[in-house]
Amino acid sequence: MTEGKKTKPGSGRQERYIQASILMGLNSKPSYGYELISTMQSYGFIEGEAPPGMIYRHLRQMEEDNLVQSEWETKNAGAAKRIYTITDEGQEILAYWIRFMASKAEKLNNFVQMYNNF
Repeated sequence: MTEGKKTKPGSGRQERYIQASILMGLNSKPSYGYELISTMQSYGFIEGEAPPGMIYRHLRQMEEDNLVQSEWETKNAGAAKRIYTITDEGQEILAYWIRFMASKAEKLNNFVQMYNNF
């Protein structure tokens, strides 16, 4: 690494795959924000705990973009929770993300394979 450059390989904005992670988290079932945060941790795109403010900001924008929809759940005891559901348009965007990631993964695997062949 050059002097002054302290970033590690592959480092970058952790927000890069937040949209895909939220859509993936909602793909299996409707969910509320804090449940999504814990689910998203398992995907490995965010190091440490995902900042709730960042997740809720993305959820609001995704709702404006019609990728998710929400409603208040008040039937259980305790505070009301906003439950998010993926929309048909969100399903299409998630499919796009999956194709994009599969293409990136193939290119990365090819690169590693070339290195291993030296």
